[in-house]
This record gives sequence, structure tokens and C-alpha cells, in this order.
Amino acid sequence: MLAKRYQEHGDRTAAHELVTSHLRLVAKIAMGYRGYGLPVADLISEGNVGLMQGVKKFEPDRGFRLATYAMWWIKASMQEFILRSWSLVKMGTTSAQKKLFFNLRRMKKQLEAYEDSDLSAADVTKIATDLGVPEQEVINMNRRMMMGGDGSLNTPMRGGEEGSGEWQDWLADDRPLQDETVAETQETQLRMEMLSEAMQSLNERERHILTERRLSDKPQTLEELSQAYDVSRERIRQIEVRAFEKLQKAMHRIAGERLLPGVA
Repeated sequence: MLAKRYQEHGDRTAAHELVTSHLRLVAKIAMGYRGYGLPVADLISEGNVGLMQGVKKFEPDRGFRLATYAMWWIKASMQEFILRSWSLVKMGTTSAQKKLFFNLRRMKKQLEAYEDSDLSAADVTKIATDLGVPEQEVINMNRRMMMGGDGSLNTPMRGGEEGSGEWQDWLADDRPLQDETVAETQETQLRMEMLSEAMQSLNERERHILTERRLSDKPQTLEELSQAYDVSRERIRQIEVRAFEKLQKAMHRIAGERLLPGVA
């Protein structure tokens, strides 16, 4: 068994075969995310990163199928890419906010609400309750999505193969399978470790400003931080942007180091 060979002996050939045999799965999932207006080739590239990470973490003795286990990693990688790429200043950093971003369109459809219109008070309450987020966040997110980003979330899927369904069909079910739960726990731990390591590439001021602006559940304003550091708001904004760019580069470097060497 290929997975056994890689887990027990670090067989790179086996790992390569596992990855290449699931590339069609990555492409199929990527086609489901076309509604975000991002190049399919980029989605596939990000999905391949998730696939390689899934292969690396897969434990065949648990009785899970690799395809099912890896699917969560592929989706997570693509979703993170979409969040990074969408031209909104801040989509949200908590898991609840991300869940809102990736499920709002589907829930509006279930509630028979028009995609390009505001939500009724009752619909806002229903969505907020189901997803565990404040009602104001639902209102704000809906308005952002109506305005669109690099690619509008309301862009219909075109040219999809028969029976492929819509992009939301590929999102994770709210009732996670056991193997998906295991993968999510491992992925969350990995990302926290990578983020902690990447933050060390910033100086103390950059870490504090970036944390307060983008990584906090209650972000501070530019004005608040400018007063704390006795500099202009524009200066705080510049530091934030520079720190975020440094953090992204560090995260990409660390992710590359943790992926399977020689498997691409």
C-alpha cells in the first residue's frame, strides 16, 4: 500500500504516486470555486499544496480513505487562497467569520433571498444564529459581497461539466466526518505553529501593530494605535502593510519547508 510505504519508510516515490493519483480531485474541486473570479490554475496550484500536506499527514491505520481525508486539506488551502486574494480590506480572521464568508450565498439561496439585495431582519437573525456570528457581521458581509471583489461571489458558474453542481456544493458540510475533524484539528495546530514562527520575523512594534489590526477579534483603529505610538495614522498604516507583507513571505517560506521535498 502506497500510503503505508510512505508513512513507514518515507518512500518519496510512493508519496509522488499518491499525489499524482489525486490531481484530478484537486482540479474538480478547483472548478467548484470559479465563482470567486480567480484563475483556475491558481486554485489548482493552491489545492496541490493542500493535497501534499494531506498526504504528509495521512495515517492509513485510522481506516480513512486518503481521498476523503485529503479533500479537507485541499478545500482549506483553496479557501485560504481565496481569502488572501479577495480585494476586501478585512474578511475576518476568526473561524466563524470565515464560515460566514463561505456559506452566506448558500444560506441566502435556502432562504429564497435575492443574491444582490439586502437581507430582511428575520433572515439576518436566522443566518447569524445558525452560523454563530453577530447580526451586524452578517449585514456587513452581505453588503461587501454585493459590491464584489476581484471577482464577484454572485458570478454564475459557466461552462461547468454536467452534474458538477455549484461551487458551494464543494464546501465542507456543517456536520464533519471523523476524518475531516482529525484533519481540521491537525491543520489548525499546524497553522498556529507556522504563524507563531512567522511572527518572529517581525520586530516588536510590527508584531503588536499587526496583531491589533488584523489578528484580534476586536481590532484597534489607526487612530488608537497612532496615539499609542505618537505617530500619524498613515505611519501606522504603512507599518501594518509592511509587516503583513513580511509575514506572508515568512509563511510561504515556512510552508515550503514543511511540505514534501521533491514532490510537486
